[in-house]
Amino acid sequence: MPTRAAGSTMGQQVLPRPLTWKDTPMTEHDAPEGRKPSQTAAERLAALTRENADLRAQVAALSAAPAAPATVVVAGPPARHHRTRAFFAALLIVLGVVLAPVSVVVAWAQAEVTDTDRYVATVGPLAQDPVIQSAVANRLTAEVMKQIDVGALLDDAVSALDQQGLPPRVTTTLSALEVPLTNGVRSFVLKAATRVVESDAFSTAWVEANRTAHEQMVAVMEGQPGSVLQIGSEGQLTIQLAGMIDMLKTRLVEGGFGIAANIPTVNASFTLVQTSELVRVQNAYQLLDVAGSWLPWISLLLIAAGVLTARNRSRALVVAGLSLAGAMLVLGLGLTVGRTFYLRALSDQVVRLDAAAVVFDQLVAFIRLSLRTVGVAALVVAAAAYLGGRSDSARTLRAESARGFAAARTWAEGRGVSTGPVGAWLFRHKSLVRVLVLAVAGLVVLLAASPTPPLVITVALVAGALVVLLELVARPPGPATSAPDGEDPAPVAG
Repeated sequence: MPTRAAGSTMGQQVLPRPLTWKDTPMTEHDAPEGRKPSQTAAERLAALTRENADLRAQVAALSAAPAAPATVVVAGPPARHHRTRAFFAALLIVLGVVLAPVSVVVAWAQAEVTDTDRYVATVGPLAQDPVIQSAVANRLTAEVMKQIDVGALLDDAVSALDQQGLPPRVTTTLSALEVPLTNGVRSFVLKAATRVVESDAFSTAWVEANRTAHEQMVAVMEGQPGSVLQIGSEGQLTIQLAGMIDMLKTRLVEGGFGIAANIPTVNASFTLVQTSELVRVQNAYQLLDVAGSWLPWISLLLIAAGVLTARNRSRALVVAGLSLAGAMLVLGLGLTVGRTFYLRALSDQVVRLDAAAVVFDQLVAFIRLSLRTVGVAALVVAAAAYLGGRSDSARTLRAESARGFAAARTWAEGRGVSTGPVGAWLFRHKSLVRVLVLAVAGLVVLLAASPTPPLVITVALVAGALVVLLELVARPPGPATSAPDGEDPAPVAG
């Protein structure tokens, strides 16, 4: 039976043709009636069997060959180098996390001392607080009542009546009216004082007094006594009430209480805070001014250096973020405990403990806002580092997301919607665009005048949405156009 033999020509190798049924060995059952299996086919089958066995042996040898080098472990300097890197990375992260709560408190103190607008924004709302209004009204009433001696006025009246020859019963009756008259006058003054502290004029006077006081704060911290805001030797932060008493005198006279016009100028004050820490702050003013500006950045740089030093940077960033959030939680608990001890220490020193509580809460409001902002930012960074990390769960999540994005692109392209060259460009530069989005988000938070948790959450959501949009829009190149580096383009059938 004629067959077409495989051969070679000059300069060109001709590949063997595909096998057909004619080349396959036949058995007695397969052969046509009257024919026996070909001897050549039997020999060819045996040769193929031997070749298959040789190939299996070669594959087995290649698979076993790398096993011996893979078991070799370099236990010399590289292992010690890795341990050293891990140690210094952990040390830097721990130092940065420990300094973070301290830097928040120091930055708060520095801002309250040097930033007038921040200080006014802190103490200004106290003028609208009912507890503070009640405490200030009582304080103003007490100062006015010290200047209005109802008993002395009655004595003068009784003496004048005696000179007129009135019966002793009249003078005795007038003397018995001292307590009711005193209570009535006090009630009248308190109502007038309450109207004063609840008016817009009081709020304006309170803000202006505190603004003027803060302008003199630096002088106070440098040891020069201020005329409005003063720190006592025992740490009392007081604000002068002379202007407000003058306002109250005017209201009393307008209300028909003319005797109030005789009240002299009173050098009274209202204590905002009383703590020995103010004296320490005053003594360390210069250090506070420097530390408040640089300590937060030092803490951030230490954490960044620790993450960059670590071998597994994504895992180190997750640990650093969670640790920083935990440090902010500890600071919040410390403020709560400190508030309890502070009020307990003042229980025997102030009349209105509720007013002291309101003042404390208002003064530390910036610290609470800062620690919440830092805590939320740390959790966002930890979540981003986990999603971009090398853990199995993160890789699985990214792979599932990539399949979902690919399915969405396929569905859209099947309906004629494609990102075209823009999508291909974004795919080639996807890493760069992703880094730029995250860098801009970080700069927005870091350079904000007053970062807040809502700002951090909003920036994180916007950045996350942009990254998701990038993954969806970035279109991989077609198989006929280009392929990943290191691979040949796929052949085109046909």
